[in-house]
Amino acid sequence: MSTGDRNPQLSNTGTMQIAWFETVRIASRPTVGGKGASLGELTHAGIRVPPGFVVTTHAFESSLAALDAAGAIRREIAALDGKDLDRITETARSIRERIESAPLPSPLQLAITEAHAKLCGGNALAPVAVRSSATSEDSAEASFAGQQETLLWVRGADAVLKALRSCWASLYSVESVSYRMRLTLEESRVAMGVVIQRMVDSRASGVMFTRSPTSGDPSVISIEGSWGLGSAIVSGEVTPDRFVVSKVTGEVVRRDLSEKLTEHLPAPCGQGIHAAAIPPERQSVSCLADSEITGLVDLAKRVELHYGAAQDIEWAVARDGAIYLLQSRPETVWSSRDVKPVAAPKANPFDHVLAALSGKTRS
Repeated sequence: MSTGDRNPQLSNTGTMQIAWFETVRIASRPTVGGKGASLGELTHAGIRVPPGFVVTTHAFESSLAALDAAGAIRREIAALDGKDLDRITETARSIRERIESAPLPSPLQLAITEAHAKLCGGNALAPVAVRSSATSEDSAEASFAGQQETLLWVRGADAVLKALRSCWASLYSVESVSYRMRLTLEESRVAMGVVIQRMVDSRASGVMFTRSPTSGDPSVISIEGSWGLGSAIVSGEVTPDRFVVSKVTGEVVRRDLSEKLTEHLPAPCGQGIHAAAIPPERQSVSCLADSEITGLVDLAKRVELHYGAAQDIEWAVARDGAIYLLQSRPETVWSSRDVKPVAAPKANPFDHVLAALSGKTRS
C-alpha cells in the first residue's frame, strides 16, 4: 500500500476519525494519544515500526457523546472521592459495561472496517494488535504503562471493533481512574485514541532503557527480553534476560540469563494469545544473539538522539530476524530526579563569604 492511500478519513462533519502513522507526529498527542503519537514520530524518523493507524480521540469523543449526551460519565468520575475505593470500583465497572455494550456510530464503524481492510492487504484475518493510546499516557509527567488495555493477535474486523470498545472502556479501569485522580488530571481533558497495527510474530521481545533503570547511569543501555511476545514480561510470568551495554564502546558489560519457563504465543484457535511452556533446552539460552543486541543498541541511540531525552522502548525481533520498535516513551524515574531546585538568592552578597569562612551554609 502506498503512503498516498493512507490519508486521514473524515466523517460527514469533517472530524478526523482515522489517522495513519505516516500522517502523525509527536505533536499529534491530543488527537491520537501518547502511544499513537510516538508510533507516528518513530515512523517519521525512519525507525522500523509495524504499520498501522489510530482511531482518533475525535472518534472516542463522538462515540462517548452518542452514548452519554448529557456528559454524566465524566461528571461521575470527577465527583469521586479518591479515598473511596468501593465507590470508584462500582462507578468504573458501570461505565465500562456501558461502553463495551454500546454500538459504534455507523460512519465510524465503516471507517475502521475500511482502514482495517487496507492494513491487512486483502487478508481479512491478518493478525493485528489493538492498543490503548490515551492522551494522558506516555508523557514525561505520566506513563499509565500497563494500566489500559492491549489486545494481541486480533483477527477479523468484528473482533477489532470489539477490541476497540474494550480499549475505550479501559480508560475507566479502577487503576487508570485512581492514577489520574492522584495526578489531579482534569477529567474533561482525558480521552482515548486506539492504535491498530500489524502484529509481529515475535521470536523474542522486551524493553530497553537508554539509561540504567537501577542506577540512572546515562552511559549505558539496559535491555530486558524473553522468548515470544512481550506480554509475558509485562504480566510478570517470566523473569527476562538482562543485558547492560556501554553506549561508548558497545561492549556488553553485564549479561544475566534467566531460566525462562513460559512464553506467550498466538493461541491455537487463531484469536488472541496463550502461555506455552518453553522446552528445557531453550529455557536458559539467551533470547538474543550478540548481533541482535548490537542492532537494538543502535536503534536505542538513534531514538534517544531523535527525542533528545532518555527513553523507555518496547521492541520485538521477528522470526525472520527483523527488529521492530513497538513504542518509545520518556524515561520518567531518573529524569525527574535530575531536576534540581533553583537556589534562593542570598539577601546580602556578603552572606556567601561569611558562610564560606564559617563552614556553614545559610539559607
